[in-house]
Amino acid sequence: MKTLEPQKVWNFFHDITQIPRPSKKEEKVIDYLIGFSNKHKLESKVDAAGNVLICKPSTAGYENRKIVILQAHMDMVCEKNSDVSFNFDTDPIQTYIDGDWVKAEGTTLGADNGIGMSMMLAVLASDNLKHPALECLFTVDEETGLTGAFALDNKLLKGEVLINLDSEDDGEIFVGCAGGIDTTSSLPYTLEKSSEGYFTFNVSVKGLTGGHSGDDIDKGRGNANKILNRYLWNVNKIMDLRLHTFDGGNLRNAIPREANATASVPYSEKENIRVTLNHYIAEVEAEFGGTDPKMQLVLESEKLPETVIDKKTSNALLNVLYACPHGVKAMSKDMPGLVETSTNMASVKMQPDSSVLITTSQRSSVESSKYDIANQVEAVMTLAGAISTHGDGYPGWKPNLKSEILSVAKESYQKLFTDEPKIRAIHAGLECGLFLEKYPHLDMISIGPQMYGVHSPDERLSVSSTQKCWKWLLDILASC
Repeated sequence: MKTLEPQKVWNFFHDITQIPRPSKKEEKVIDYLIGFSNKHKLESKVDAAGNVLICKPSTAGYENRKIVILQAHMDMVCEKNSDVSFNFDTDPIQTYIDGDWVKAEGTTLGADNGIGMSMMLAVLASDNLKHPALECLFTVDEETGLTGAFALDNKLLKGEVLINLDSEDDGEIFVGCAGGIDTTSSLPYTLEKSSEGYFTFNVSVKGLTGGHSGDDIDKGRGNANKILNRYLWNVNKIMDLRLHTFDGGNLRNAIPREANATASVPYSEKENIRVTLNHYIAEVEAEFGGTDPKMQLVLESEKLPETVIDKKTSNALLNVLYACPHGVKAMSKDMPGLVETSTNMASVKMQPDSSVLITTSQRSSVESSKYDIANQVEAVMTLAGAISTHGDGYPGWKPNLKSEILSVAKESYQKLFTDEPKIRAIHAGLECGLFLEKYPHLDMISIGPQMYGVHSPDERLSVSSTQKCWKWLLDILASC
């Protein structure tokens, strides 16, 4: 990877992939950034939240231009395939090149947002570029709470223009994003002694495409929690199913790719269980074959457990997981093709305190709709006897189509590539909405190279698009 062009960018990206940086555990990458600033004799600051600001003076002739802020986040989504042994707290990402793509061995790559950081470091380390004074802001914990952006001091930045480097689409300029909120629901249960004469089985869903719960929610991909629960719900309707465990998904901002459950039915239904699954597999393959061609549903026999979830709660859980909405709720009436409102049933986890924790995430570019869909999820959970709480949420970023930096970026793209860039808003959450709350004067855009499969082990970053985005970024800075 270090031989790719532009070498400065790829060298920094290689460095970053070797540094563990899960959300809320960015200490090592913070040390790396401070070491970088000291090595290059650049002014740097670390605020109370852990955000790092590195400043670079303007080059000759740009002294009177507006200060430009470049921004990316340090943390990465930590997802891996279930058959991969990997510790995100200690292990470096194992990268490889496949044609035009940089990928990782069975884990997320961390190009979201490591490549944005790498471009910023390459700008800071270069001596032959033209640019105004720069403030490079590296924020913490974007992926699990935007806590770095929330905690950012409203007097830290002096810049008037901000270029966010956390987008994932070639040739597109983002000028708005959705706001979001999380809804977490806890459903208590009691344990009952298993009955003799029952056949116990484990059924798992794996091989789904998954993806980003904002950017990919409109692609119709399967949700492992919903697919697994639908099978169990149908079995429960015709047999005396006793649920022992249910475990699916991980992160609130990732469409779940894997889920598994252990349950029991009367031994007389043993063969019927397999027949029912075969019929169900045919159904879901017909529904999701185009989006999830590697989907697998596997059933294996298990030893009868000592205890199962009480029948009342088991029924309530299967019903609430079936009824809980997932996917696109509404499309934007102002920007064709943009998802306005959505919800993601992210994870279902058995807790040590004898409860089932159901984590969901809602997004909308309309603030009232964001709360409306969150309240709908809460209402469904309440009917099942679950207690729900909502996170603080974060605001959206309203598009400004008269933006000066948008005009600069658009003209630059046309000049370099003789083509029109797309001007878009994104359904995913960006930190820009929070920056605008603290610095209302900011003129902002978001750009980035082409990536696919972010927030999943299928994450891949285009080499050619990275080269293109780097060239574009440098021209934007020279034109500001």
